[in-house]
Amino acid sequence: MLNNVSETSPPRSRARLSPDERRRQLVGIGLRRLVERPIQDLPIDEVAAEAGISRGLLFHYFPTKNDFYAAVVAAAGRRVLRTIAPDDGVRGAAGVRQLLERYVAQIDRRRDSYLALVHGRGPVRGDDDLALGLRMALARRIADLLDLPDDRSPVLHGWVAYVEDRALQWSARGPDERESSAEVVLHCERALDALLALS
Repeated sequence: MLNNVSETSPPRSRARLSPDERRRQLVGIGLRRLVERPIQDLPIDEVAAEAGISRGLLFHYFPTKNDFYAAVVAAAGRRVLRTIAPDDGVRGAAGVRQLLERYVAQIDRRRDSYLALVHGRGPVRGDDDLALGLRMALARRIADLLDLPDDRSPVLHGWVAYVEDRALQWSARGPDERESSAEVVLHCERALDALLALS
C-alpha cells in the first residue's frame, strides 16, 4: 500500500523563490561549477536542471548566456577578494602580509580555476575587465592598509600584477622545485617596499 502511495504521489514542486533569490541561486550554482571547468564550458542546461527550472526560465533572469556568465564571473571576483582579505583590525605591513599570504595560497590552491576565470578565453569577453578590476580592488585595499595617497595607485596596480604573475609561476612548479610560500611572500613584500621607495 505504501508503495502505491509513493508511486502515485505528485512530483515534488520546485521552490518558489523571489527573483533576487533565484538569481543568487543560479549564480551560486555557476560558482560551484567553476571549480570543475572554465566559465565558457559551463552548460546552461545543467545549471537550470540543478536549480529545478527550465532553460527558458533561466533566461528570464539573465537575458543571454553571456549575461549569466558575466554575473558568475563578477561574483567569483568578489569571492576572491573576500577570501584573501586580512582579518578585521589588521592593518599596515601585517595586513599586507596577511593579504599576500592568502592571495598566494588562493592562486596555488585554485590555479586552474583562477587562470580560467581571470585569463580565460571564451564567450565572456569581460575576462580582461575582471583581471583589471581585481588588480584595482587589490591596489585600493593595499593603499588603505598602508594609508597611502591615491597617487600611488598606478604603482600598487603594477605591483599586484607582478604578485599575481609571480604566484602563478611559482604554483606551476612541482613541490620539490619551488621555494616556500613564505619566501614568495617575503620577496613580494620587498618588491613593494622597493617600488614605493622609487616612486
